[in-house]
Amino acid sequence: MSTRIGLISDTHGLLRPEALAYLQGSDFIVHGGDIGSPQILEELGRIAPVTAVRGNNDREGWALQVPETEFLQVGELFIYALHDLALLDIDPAAAGVRVVVTGHSHKPLVQEREGVIYVNPGSAGPRRFTLPISAGELIVDGPRIEAHIAQLVQ
Repeated sequence: MSTRIGLISDTHGLLRPEALAYLQGSDFIVHGGDIGSPQILEELGRIAPVTAVRGNNDREGWALQVPETEFLQVGELFIYALHDLALLDIDPAAAGVRVVVTGHSHKPLVQEREGVIYVNPGSAGPRRFTLPISAGELIVDGPRIEAHIAQLVQ
């Protein structure tokens, strides 16, 4: 039986209905930062347990409770989340991490390096320049992991 982990980032206070619809059916959700308001996490929490990290724009008092980095273990899988990949402070492969989830750039990315899958689901919040509005998912089936990005709005 596979596990679906919904990935979202850079909502900046806007949780689009398309993002909520896309994340339905997730077993877990990881938010890669720049959340924008605690209500975003509350709404996501109605879908599935949320692991969230604080982004560089999450400066209000509520955000101080949100860690800058976070580990999520799903079965044998270790996921490491942080907002800005440039601030990666661990060697994921050496730490046993299979997936690193980030945000910040608003640019969707799925890339595997040295056995580690790096996923940036892009931005699900307000449009920035001509970048897509997107979210992502991990499908975990035992040792097999698939990462996908979905464009939410044309």
